[in-house]
Amino acid sequence: MKAIGLTRYLPISNPESLVDIELDKPVPTGRDLLVKVEAIAVNPVDTKVRAPKDKVEDTPRVLGWDAAGVVEAVGPDVTLFKAGDPVYYAGDITRQGANSEFHLIDERIVGAKPKSLDFTHAAALPLTTIIAWEAMFDRLNISAEGRDAGKSVLIIGGAGGVGSIGIQLAKRVAKLQVIATALRPESAKWAEDLGADRIVNHFGDIPQQMKDIGFPQVDYVLIFNDTDVHFPAAAVIKPQGGICTIVENAKPLPVELLKQKSGAFHWEWMYTRSMFQTPDMIEQHKLLSEVARLIDAGAIRTTLGRDLGKINAQNLREAHRLLEEGRAIGKLVLTGF
Repeated sequence: MKAIGLTRYLPISNPESLVDIELDKPVPTGRDLLVKVEAIAVNPVDTKVRAPKDKVEDTPRVLGWDAAGVVEAVGPDVTLFKAGDPVYYAGDITRQGANSEFHLIDERIVGAKPKSLDFTHAAALPLTTIIAWEAMFDRLNISAEGRDAGKSVLIIGGAGGVGSIGIQLAKRVAKLQVIATALRPESAKWAEDLGADRIVNHFGDIPQQMKDIGFPQVDYVLIFNDTDVHFPAAAVIKPQGGICTIVENAKPLPVELLKQKSGAFHWEWMYTRSMFQTPDMIEQHKLLSEVARLIDAGAIRTTLGRDLGKINAQNLREAHRLLEEGRAIGKLVLTGF
C-alpha cells in the first residue's frame, strides 16, 4: 500500500523529511478496524514529532493523527463497526499514523463520520474536536448541557485548529460568552464567523484589552497556543475559575498567579486514553459520535481551512511547512491517494 513516512528526522525543507513509500497492508486483530483512508488532516503534533533530531528509524515511521475513511475489515473483538462503515478519528500516537492507504485503529477511539460531510471536511475535525471537548467538558468540568450558560471563556488561539472548534463548542454547546484572540484581520473574521463574541489582539496586553472590552475577569481560560507566552493571561481568571492548556511549556510557569484565587490548572493531552489504555477509552468514541450528531443537526460546522490536494509526500511537506510558519487558519487537509 502507498504511504508517506520517514526514517530520519529532518527540516521540512529537505525533500527526504517525508517520502513516498510502499508498505504491506496490515491485518486487523482484537478491537482494531482496518480503515481505507480517504482524507487526512495535518496538525502541529505532526510537525513536532517530525522535528529534527538525531534518531534514525530502522523501518519507516508513518505520522498522521487525523483521518476519515471507510472500514475495510474488522478484528474479531469489534462490536461498534462493520465493514463499509464511514468513520473519522484522530488515532493513537503510540502506533503507526494514518498517512497511508490503509490504517489500523482501535474502535473505541473512532466515531461514525458525520453523514452531512464528505471525507475531506470530516477529516478536519477529530483531533482538534477531541482536544477542545476534553479541555472544556472533562478537564474544566464545563457543562455540555448548557448549565453554565452565560459564563465567560477566553480562548487563546481562536483561529487555529483547536480554537476553531473550541469557539463553536463553547458558544453553541456550553452557551458561554466567548472572547478569542486573533492577530490578523482574516483570523479575527474567521473567529467571529465561528461565534466569538469579542476579539482581542493575540500578542497585545491581554489583561488590559479584556478590561477595555468589559471583561476584566472570565470564568475560564483555554490556552491553545504557546503556553510560555500566554500563561500570564491567567491573571484574568475569576476567583475559583479554571485554566487549561494543551501546549507543553519550555520553562517554569508562574502558577502562583492562581494561588490567591484558588484557580484550577489543567493539562489536556488527547492521547492519554489511548496511550495508557484507560478504562474510559470509549469516551472518545462517544464524543466523536455526539459531535457528528451536532454537525448533522447544523449546530456546528467543519473547520476546514484549506485542501492541499492529493495525499503524497510533496503536499504533506507543504502542510508541515505552513504549520511551522504559524500562518494556517483552520485545518489543512489532503484528500485521496
